[in-house]
Amino acid sequence: MTDIGIVGLGVISRQYLDTLLPASSVRIAAVADLDVARAEAAAEAIPGCRALTTAELLADPGIRTVLNLTIPAAHAEVALAAIAHGKDVYGEKPLAAAFADAARITDAAAAAGVRVGGAPDTVLGTGVQTARAAIDGGRIGRPVSASAMWVSAGHESWHPQPDFYYREGGGPLLDMGPYYVTSLVQLLGPVTAVSGASSRSRDERVIGSGPRAGERVPVEVDTHLTGILHHASGAISTVTMSFDGVRSTAAPIEVHGVDGSLIVPDPNNFAGDVQLHARGGSWETLEPSAGYVDAGRGIGLLDLVAGEGRASGAMALHVLEIMTALAASAASGAREPLTTTVERPSLVPLTAAEVWRSL
Repeated sequence: MTDIGIVGLGVISRQYLDTLLPASSVRIAAVADLDVARAEAAAEAIPGCRALTTAELLADPGIRTVLNLTIPAAHAEVALAAIAHGKDVYGEKPLAAAFADAARITDAAAAAGVRVGGAPDTVLGTGVQTARAAIDGGRIGRPVSASAMWVSAGHESWHPQPDFYYREGGGPLLDMGPYYVTSLVQLLGPVTAVSGASSRSRDERVIGSGPRAGERVPVEVDTHLTGILHHASGAISTVTMSFDGVRSTAAPIEVHGVDGSLIVPDPNNFAGDVQLHARGGSWETLEPSAGYVDAGRGIGLLDLVAGEGRASGAMALHVLEIMTALAASAASGAREPLTTTVERPSLVPLTAAEVWRSL
């Protein structure tokens, strides 16, 4: 059993706890948060767990893996400190707010001989993995193109502290883009170059709920981006991520090959129907054939502890470079080549919940 320490106990932490607490391969030994009371309350609800400061948690020799759930601006600082203490790190997306900092994380981990993993791990669920199995099995023939679409009016309507969504490291691209871009890399392989265009509809957002309702938040990043991804395989993907719309009826992800097309379910979730339209046929729903069944956030950490590491630091680094290169292309108007690449991880066999919880 691997002892885990969690740094950051914000909204997303509950979903991680729901996945990790029933798992037999890990034990949540300590938690830390800038809000001491929140850390203490979380520790009291977890058997054998201690509330520590971040420095104490990182220095604890018994903790082998750090789950980094801090805000994006703090991802690099916490990850690098954990690595310096010889610990494996699994972090929320993005790996860091800036690509250079993310590269420092993966370089430091390689030098220290520790492992790095990063969200999103939704791509390890039955939705994306079943689509991946269909592509790998030749059911759409040679993949030619894909499209990914996510549109909303922004998170300030429901999130009580939405500031970081509109600062460096936020925006729809770095917030929601990782789910879609990681899925495209899982399905079609690494990207060699990108082109992007972006815009910003307004310079302030109004918080719609919680104790700060009515407060105005400055917008420091572009809030709509459309990009083109050139995959090493020859396939071309288009991506649209927006906080400046309201809703879309477009499929979250479509993949088109010379012999068929796939509709891939929302990659913000772990499951969902995969639909296939083969040449000369009609739409059919595929039975789940790969992926962790009934998975939740944190399955990537369990996969890392088990020695697979499919939600790897290398994948998170490549995806972050794709997204930051899209932003750079949008600013310059030029096509941006990439400096990183990654191998597609192995397909996740169809794995029942009772099995992965005991890995």
